[in-house]
Amino acid sequence: LAVSVPSPLSLQAKKRAYCPYSKFRVGAALLTMDNYVFTGCNVENACYNLGVCAERNAMSKAVSEGYRSFKAIAIASDMDDHFISPCGGCRQFMREFGPNWDVYMSKPDGSYRKMRVDELLPASFGPEDLSMKKVFDIPNEY
Repeated sequence: LAVSVPSPLSLQAKKRAYCPYSKFRVGAALLTMDNYVFTGCNVENACYNLGVCAERNAMSKAVSEGYRSFKAIAIASDMDDHFISPCGGCRQFMREFGPNWDVYMSKPDGSYRKMRVDELLPASFGPEDLSMKKVFDIPNEY
């Protein structure tokens, strides 16, 4: 099973969105390197910052099941005039799992735009940056 564009699974996931405040439905379908698909939808909360985006929802489901290598994610929304684009938080969350996998941003009419994670978040900070040797040795004095 491959993520087609727009993925029927991302469209189905969008229908399950819980968005009573924004009324902005988003669905995502994530394809792992092992060809498993995990879907996610946005889930809002009355305490707005506790909401979860569709992309992070799908990735978290995959990670919780032991998958951390991804080929692609397809994102669907109801926006007619624009391709649905992941928010900054989702871009950074995607980057955690590598810079070189595909993001398919779609419109309801079936058109899409494909970009890689590193194109959505250029000059990004990732896990490998935490393993870099210190450039400066700053003493821990207060």
